[in-house]
Amino acid sequence: MISPNEGAESRSSPIHLPDIVSGVFAEGGLLQSKLDLEYRPEQTAMAAAVSQSMASDTPLIFEAGTGVGKSLAYLVPGIIHAIESKRPCIVSSNTIALQEQIQNNDLPICRQLFQSIYELEQYAGFKSIILVGKGNYLCPTRLANAIANKTELFPNDEIDELQRIAAWSQKTKTGLRQDLSPAPNYDVWEMVNAEGSACNRKNCNPNTCHYQRARAEMRKAQVVIVNHSLLFALLSAGGLAPNAKGILLPDDFLVIDEAHTTAEVATEHFGARISSYGLDRQLKSLFNPKRKSGVVRKWAHPKQLQAIVDAQDAAQEFFGYIAATQLAQRPIVRISEPDWCEPTIVSPLKAVVQVMDGILSKIEDGAMHDEIKDQRNRIHSYYAGIRRFIDLAEDDHVHWIERSGRRQQIVTLRTAPIEIAPYLKEELFTEERSVTLTSATLSIAQDLRPFQKKVGAEAREAHRVESPFDYEANTRIYVASDVPAPSPEDARLAIDSLIDYIEFCVDKVPGGTLALFTSYSDLRKAGDALESRFEQAGRRFFAQGQGLSRSELTEGFRAARNGVLFGTDSFWTGVDVPGPALSQVIVTRLPFDVPSHPIAEAKSERIKENGGNPFAELTLPDALIKFRQGIGRLIRKKDDKGIVTILDSRVLQKSYGRQFLQSLPKSKFIRMSQTDREERFCDINEELPPNPQRIPPR
Repeated sequence: MISPNEGAESRSSPIHLPDIVSGVFAEGGLLQSKLDLEYRPEQTAMAAAVSQSMASDTPLIFEAGTGVGKSLAYLVPGIIHAIESKRPCIVSSNTIALQEQIQNNDLPICRQLFQSIYELEQYAGFKSIILVGKGNYLCPTRLANAIANKTELFPNDEIDELQRIAAWSQKTKTGLRQDLSPAPNYDVWEMVNAEGSACNRKNCNPNTCHYQRARAEMRKAQVVIVNHSLLFALLSAGGLAPNAKGILLPDDFLVIDEAHTTAEVATEHFGARISSYGLDRQLKSLFNPKRKSGVVRKWAHPKQLQAIVDAQDAAQEFFGYIAATQLAQRPIVRISEPDWCEPTIVSPLKAVVQVMDGILSKIEDGAMHDEIKDQRNRIHSYYAGIRRFIDLAEDDHVHWIERSGRRQQIVTLRTAPIEIAPYLKEELFTEERSVTLTSATLSIAQDLRPFQKKVGAEAREAHRVESPFDYEANTRIYVASDVPAPSPEDARLAIDSLIDYIEFCVDKVPGGTLALFTSYSDLRKAGDALESRFEQAGRRFFAQGQGLSRSELTEGFRAARNGVLFGTDSFWTGVDVPGPALSQVIVTRLPFDVPSHPIAEAKSERIKENGGNPFAELTLPDALIKFRQGIGRLIRKKDDKGIVTILDSRVLQKSYGRQFLQSLPKSKFIRMSQTDREERFCDINEELPPNPQRIPPR
């Protein structure tokens, strides 16, 4: 992954950032007069708050409803501040799509704005770069090492692949794995990518090494675009040197877009993940007895090679025992008691570390020494990580084991912080520095405090603005009152009722319909029952699980114009289909997560220990945010119109239902049942039926 590096010396900005930004976003300001963009008071308010946060080096939480234009509201002040202060602006997004939108759509608008105004021309030359993980880059030093030692490193059937990569290296302009087609063999790529320690300034030249060139470009860039996974992977790995001011780069400042996912992504990366597959690959990269190849084959004597083989056998036995005794009945098992297994793998791994130390002592300093040292450190990480897991060393972490893979044969040891807030507070909010967290969905019933507590920013400034879209005029909301609540006793009746309602609602709306499910089981049953009916009606049907990626499903649905898309978890967020291609969002069930995962269990236990209610403090808030994200798929631009249909009667029957109704984007909804839905349900362009119900006040 890209490592933190030295940046340009910063200086205090002589300009008053909020004043410049105000002139850009104010009514009749430069965005309107020069680019003919619509004035949005909500965007103006956000830009003012962001510029003040950046100028004063203070954190900011800002919820900006759909359509506010939050990207420009943080990019314009971010670019100006970066150039004036000579400090890089880090922008983190949760999705590749938004990263590309920022680079390809939003930043060109900023450049066009600056170029069109004499007073701002000095900012038009800003540089930006999208960062990807270090392992995505080809390293010429490691490639040269691999070629020089190919007979020891690779079996015969992989040498041809090495030669293919070598030939590609002569013509590639990016050195990125994504640009090599077909995709490279994983084992070979592992030996030539920039992830190893041999790819460093001492061994690699930016003129020939794609990763070192990316680092050089990053040092010159004013806007550095990362994703949340890379951001928190870097932070969890140590980030900057101690006492350095900054988050990723010296004296930088940070914007986290799509910040509603911050806690979840950070939790993933501040824990540990040790898989049987990964350890086996790592040991066999040192020496594979079947192929008679490996990194240390050239330098190791037979006893040392045997120690590596013994560790491979011990690892297979260790993880096999866990699978047979702990994971035979369930794919995920929480570990909370000490002495849960015998540490049979620890000593063999320690022996391999000692073998690597002995080999290192025989190799002169240089690229190969760095390569072997890197391999040694990876084995030591496995050794230390497994030992700490067996001992349940982290008191503030939850520990669990899981099996995965096509044949469910991969066993993984996992840990994660029970509470991520202290980690985020330490990494993001301890120092006085500008960190902006923004999203369209951060609040619960317009209250930002639960989110602030979740990310460790309780005492920090927080604001929110509503969407500028006219939901009252452009949306219609229906709630079915007679769909049975999901329960084991009425499961068949409930799914039959869902299927009946989905077919009815899709038939009534001429544009595209996105139906959001909370389980693959319901999705498959509904899809099996309705696919042929939709196709007969001339409507293309798309569903998760049909072999297409999420982006392929979304693109096909967008192109169909009147298609039907069935999606589960990942489709509740990030889907952007403006216009009539998406005219209806159907929420089949309220998106409650079953608190059976070890992280959820541990959090629930912690809440109970503190005298709280896990449903009210954990399950319900998460469901409300996801619900808002789901219905937010409908209106993506000012002139969009559409219908939200809720097929979960619990919003009418349960006390917590009021909070879901209050999360809707307009104040009235229409109740319907099977007996009156023909009269009450109508398209957005038809006359509204009488007597809609008003959502209870907050």
